Amino acid sequence: MIDILVPYEQEGTKAIVRSWLVKVGEPVKENDPLVELETDKVTQEVPAPADGILDAILLDTDAEATPGALLGRLRPADAATPTAPEAATVEAPRPAPTNERPAPANWLSPSVRRAVQEHDVDPAEVTGTGRGGRITRTDVERHVAERAKAPEPSAPPPAKSGGVTSVPHDRMRLAIARNMLGSVTTAPHVTAVFECDFSAIMAHRKAHKDAFAASGANLTFTAYFIAACVEAMRAAPAINSRWFDDRLEIYDAVNIGVGTALGDKGLIVPVVHGAQALSLLGIAQRLTDLVVRARDGKLSGGDVSGGTFTISNHGVSGSLLAAPIIISQPQSAILGIGKTEKRVVVREAGGVDTIQIRPMAYVSLTIDHRVVDGHQTNTWLSKFVETLENWPLA
Repeated sequence: MIDILVPYEQEGTKAIVRSWLVKVGEPVKENDPLVELETDKVTQEVPAPADGILDAILLDTDAEATPGALLGRLRPADAATPTAPEAATVEAPRPAPTNERPAPANWLSPSVRRAVQEHDVDPAEVTGTGRGGRITRTDVERHVAERAKAPEPSAPPPAKSGGVTSVPHDRMRLAIARNMLGSVTTAPHVTAVFECDFSAIMAHRKAHKDAFAASGANLTFTAYFIAACVEAMRAAPAINSRWFDDRLEIYDAVNIGVGTALGDKGLIVPVVHGAQALSLLGIAQRLTDLVVRARDGKLSGGDVSGGTFTISNHGVSGSLLAAPIIISQPQSAILGIGKTEKRVVVREAGGVDTIQIRPMAYVSLTIDHRVVDGHQTNTWLSKFVETLENWPLA
């Protein structure tokens, strides 16, 4: 038998089995997707470790999946079909849904229990379609969707000025809400704002974007921001840290998360690991790969974990300034980049003040005031702005 294991890169996150993509007895090829795992950040497919036939499912839908746990087993395609009775009972036929089951509280897996609490659902009102009539996450989600469509018996009629659309929270939105509330409750947020001239990086990008594209990299402004963050960390290392109750951990590795919008579903934050060791081309290549896989829903748990700092490029949607931007705990700071727009500025030329039009943007650093003070904050922003404004053309 060949074991199918929960990936170890899930460490640090809580995962559940979302769904099996293959039934017991079906053949698979190596690297074919077998099962989907879901965390509060990402849905991840676990591939088949070898060619074979799915022989047993040991962690079924809604089961918690810890790193290294045994999900199921494959048998080689040329092996004889086992006759042991336990092989036949692993995937026994599911009985038809029934309301005659023990008290619902005794039938709720941890993930289902969280779902009914989040959506304020009475388990007794949900028809279970799992084994023995147990309730699955899918049952809860279907119940919530049906409840949203049906009007409340005692609800007042819609106001004459317009109706109301009730949209149930999805898991990602609920996870974001919990994380945001936890951050502002835990850390005193303070924001400093600088102005930055993007003329130099715009000129460099215009001169080099085609060469980068030939190397498989989309040269975005975010790549420059990451590179400038690395330089700023050298000037104020405490920004690249995590706060714990008994210590502050300051990291040599600069692992920068980049907020990536997923439309109405919220956002996800893939991480560029080891940015301090990458060239601008290396950063752009890594970033291109992460953003494409984020929008295709193909990020792994390792792609969204281990961040030591985060960038929020909120200017892409039009805002000039957002403050405070909520820190991703237990990190110590987050960078905000506002919309780039042409502004009239005063620049000295030949010893004379001149009025010029430049592409400018507000850049902000929101810090955990337990970790650093204004001096380190302004030192970091000064170096960040200096790096971008003096970017060499070559």
